[in-house]
Formats: sequence, structure tokens, C-alpha cells
Amino acid sequence: MMESQLIYKICRKAEWEIAQREGVFRGAPVDLADGFIHFSTAAQLRETAARHFAGEAELLLFSVESATLGDALRWEISRGGDLFPHLYGVLPLEQIISVEALPLDAAGRHCFPPGLDDE
Repeated sequence: MMESQLIYKICRKAEWEIAQREGVFRGAPVDLADGFIHFSTAAQLRETAARHFAGEAELLLFSVESATLGDALRWEISRGGDLFPHLYGVLPLEQIISVEALPLDAAGRHCFPPGLDDE
């Protein structure tokens, strides 16, 4: 088991609105297709945003304490051999610590919240 840490999910505003109505986040279409919710560590966020959400506006970033997810969270090898957190199940909204906008700058890059800029 990995040491507890904050993990992050980038999602589209429309996906978040569905989660708010249902009380749980079931995942984006890619998550549903893969059978788990894709998360990233702080160090993996920028590349995740650039690869999968390049130029997309209307995005949100939420954080979750990994330890609260129990055995449903698995750390699995993915991009470049890195371990990525994958949640096999739904995410109750009360597990979410923060939700923040992920706007674009003038160059079309995502602007991460303070504290994630240097990671």
C-alpha cells in the first residue's frame, strides 16, 4: 500500500454536475470504459492535463486523501512506468476535500491552484 497522500482528478464541468445530482462521482466516459476512475498525483497532473485535456476549458480539479478510499484504490503501472492511483468503484462526494476551477492561461495551458505550481 502506498503512503497516504492527496490524489487528484480532472473532470469536465458537466461530469461534475452529474455527480452533484447523484451524490457520487462515477467517472468520465474514459473511466467508465476502463472500469476505474483515473486519478493523478500532484507530480503527474500537468502531463495528464496536457495529454488528455489540452486546450479544454470548463474543467475542474478535485482532491481526495488516498487513505480514505481503502482497498478500492489501487496503484497501477501506467504512463512511462509510473504508478497511478485508480479507484475501482464510485467516489462519494463527501470524500472530496476540494474542488477548484482549472482555467486556461492566454497560451491555452491549464493554470493549477497555488501549491501545485511547483510540483
